Amino acid sequence: MLDLLIIGGGPIGIACGLKAQKAGLSFVIIEKGCLVNSLYNYPSTMTFFSTSEKLEIGGIPFVTISNKPTRAEALEYYRRVATSNHLPINLFEEVKTLSRENNAYTVVTTKGTYQAKRVVISTGFYDVAVNLDIPGEDLPKVQHYYKDPHFFAMQKVVVVGSSNSAIDVALETYRKGADVTLVIRGDEISHRVKYWVRPDIINRIKEGSIKAYFNANLTAIRQHEVDIETPEGPVTIPNDFVMAMTGYKPNFDQLRKWGLILSDNKFIPQYNPDTMETNLPGLYLAGVVCGGLDTHLWFIENSRIHADMIIDDIVAKKFGK
Repeated sequence: MLDLLIIGGGPIGIACGLKAQKAGLSFVIIEKGCLVNSLYNYPSTMTFFSTSEKLEIGGIPFVTISNKPTRAEALEYYRRVATSNHLPINLFEEVKTLSRENNAYTVVTTKGTYQAKRVVISTGFYDVAVNLDIPGEDLPKVQHYYKDPHFFAMQKVVVVGSSNSAIDVALETYRKGADVTLVIRGDEISHRVKYWVRPDIINRIKEGSIKAYFNANLTAIRQHEVDIETPEGPVTIPNDFVMAMTGYKPNFDQLRKWGLILSDNKFIPQYNPDTMETNLPGLYLAGVVCGGLDTHLWFIENSRIHADMIIDDIVAKKFGK
């Protein structure tokens, strides 16, 4: 039986593995996709808001050639961390069931069955998109994930949202020749947008290069056009693609199925903030999954400490410290 099973092979799951390795615990990391799957699915042109030292895990230096690391640099860093430390990571293996009996957990995956005294859930939030819940959202032209701007060259693109992902999509596709329209629920560009990007989008809107509807909502999507509700009334515009950058959320149904208690309003899981242990003994949370719908609450740089908190608690209980 394993001392620990870690669900999620992202940066925080790897950080938990590094800490468990140093503590001499037997463990395995289970990841349903590729290594750091969420980061892999980020836009190919992405630059992090954080500096490299704030993305470091396990005390291992993250050396970059610029102040803000890129997606490619982060993928290389976390891959080298995992491989050079020979962490036991099983990739492309999805957890199907998790149950507790006789003070231990049984975890059934698509490839096997594991037993562990304790479990860490570090599954992130990037796999479930927040839907618009409007007619036409299921059309192939509607996308919640963005990879590269070239695909949208010479197309009429509607981008929904005003945070970092939406603004990056709007600016990058515009610079590859797309006719871009932003649909923004609020009355301004979000102040969460990267400080060196926000003036750029504001100026593009002012000069008319990118059209923006503020205090507006996309209400319907059809094959060649969309409807927008604006303060001046409904507007219909021609459209080829809709980029619904409306955010993502943890898999709440899965967490409930596994026995976690979630708050009624923002679906924040119940856990001890000093140890990260949930309502289930020996089951811990790490990383952005802790925030429920508040997906901006936790990220790599401020949840790295979860690994230390969790493993310290496990070691204390294991050895009676």
